[in-house]
Amino acid sequence: MPSPAAPPSRRTLVIGGARSGKSGHAEGIASADGSAVRYIATARRRGDDADFEQRISAHRDRRPANWTVVESSETSLPELLRESCDATTLVDDIGTWLTVVIDDAGAWERPRGSVAPHTDALISAVADHRGRLVIVSPEVGQGVIPASASGRLFRDELGNLNQRLAAECDEVLFVVAGLPLRLKG
Repeated sequence: MPSPAAPPSRRTLVIGGARSGKSGHAEGIASADGSAVRYIATARRRGDDADFEQRISAHRDRRPANWTVVESSETSLPELLRESCDATTLVDDIGTWLTVVIDDAGAWERPRGSVAPHTDALISAVADHRGRLVIVSPEVGQGVIPASASGRLFRDELGNLNQRLAAECDEVLFVVAGLPLRLKG
C-alpha cells in the first residue's frame, strides 16, 4: 500500500534577490487553491520617493481585487499573524518590515541584536500561525560587503532572520530569474 501523501505545507518562505520574481511567485502560491488571501504589505509609504511609490503601485496593480490588504506599518506584524484568519496570509516582505522596525527603534547605529525583541516576536508568531502562511523575504549577502555600517547591520540582521524563518517554515523556495528552486520541503 502506498504511503499517504504528506499534508500540504502550512508555512512557506520565498526568498530571492531584488527583481528575482519572488513576490510574483509567492502571490501564485497564495492564490493557487482559489481560497481567500490576506495580503500583509509591510512597506511604509514615503510620499517623497516617487520610485518607491511606483514599486508599491506595481504590486497593488498585480493583486486580485478580492484580496484583503492590510498595511502592517499601521499594526504590528506579529500581532497580525496571531489574529485568527481563515484566508491564506501572504506577507510581502520581511526586508521592508525589518527596515521599519530598525527605523522605529532608532537602531541603525546601535549594536547588532538591538531589534531582537521584535524579530523574536515575529518568529514566535510565525511558529504559532495556524493557517496557510506565505512569507517573502530578500536574500542578502551574495555580493559586495556593504560600505556603510547601517548596510552591514541590515544585511546581518536580515540574514539571521531569514535563517530563523527558514527553520520555522515547512517549505523554503529560492527564486532566481523567476525560477523557483526548492531548498526545503
